[in-house]
Amino acid sequence: MPRHAALTLGHSPDPDDAFMFFALAENKIPTHGWTFEHTLQDIQTLNERATRGELAISAISIHAYAHVLDKYALLPCGASMGDGYGPMLVVREGVSFPSEKEALVSWLKEQIIAVPGLMTSAYLSLQLFMGAAKHVVVPFDEIFSAVESGRADVGLIIHEGQLTYQAEGFEKVLDLGEWWKSETGLPLPLGGNVIRKDFTPAERSEINVILRESIEYGLAHRVAGVAHSMPLARGMDEVLADKFIGMYVNGYTLDYGDVGRRAIREFLGRAHKAGLIPSPVELEFVA
Repeated sequence: MPRHAALTLGHSPDPDDAFMFFALAENKIPTHGWTFEHTLQDIQTLNERATRGELAISAISIHAYAHVLDKYALLPCGASMGDGYGPMLVVREGVSFPSEKEALVSWLKEQIIAVPGLMTSAYLSLQLFMGAAKHVVVPFDEIFSAVESGRADVGLIIHEGQLTYQAEGFEKVLDLGEWWKSETGLPLPLGGNVIRKDFTPAERSEINVILRESIEYGLAHRVAGVAHSMPLARGMDEVLADKFIGMYVNGYTLDYGDVGRRAIREFLGRAHKAGLIPSPVELEFVA
């Protein structure tokens, strides 16, 4: 792959991804002749683009990874793992719902749920929790308004909504990351970074080192990294943005490790057993 051509790097317009790639965007680390063209799009759009192999490197939902195994390999850095927390189901304040699981599932099956995309890990985790759901697909940053307007009864929220839902006048029905942790003892694998397989193994490894160094730089220069991320911190001040970044940029982000890899296998293994993804997934990580 020629180094003079900019590598398209897709990631979500949210503070944790901005923090992760802060060092690259601000030219804080050496890139050894590689250049990167940052493409900011919502995760469902990135998932769809990955099915067409459009971006050289991209953030992707772990759910979507199961559909692009022929085109992309997983980078060992860049994970977003919800360790006891994750996507949430919310309703407007004052709406009553049952708390016991069987009754809650029955109640949810009667509701229209606004979801941020059918290839998101949030939607797959919802299906693993309750099976088929009545749903309407809504951009992640419009889910609150979809529920507020009555277009949906329940919202499946991701990104900063997990910290701002109460201020927006909503109440938590269920945290799917919390449920998954109690169910499996593992973190919920939400997102990762992938690289196209038309790069040689040596190129994939070299690019992985650069991306990992970007994450390490952000973690070592946290104040500057958070400040860089603030234009994408919808509804959050720096304290809350820093908390959100800490939830999804951490040790797992530097490397999935054995626990993270086991979590992906469990997540996608259950999805295949339930008929929610097309085939068993053999994880292919860049060395």
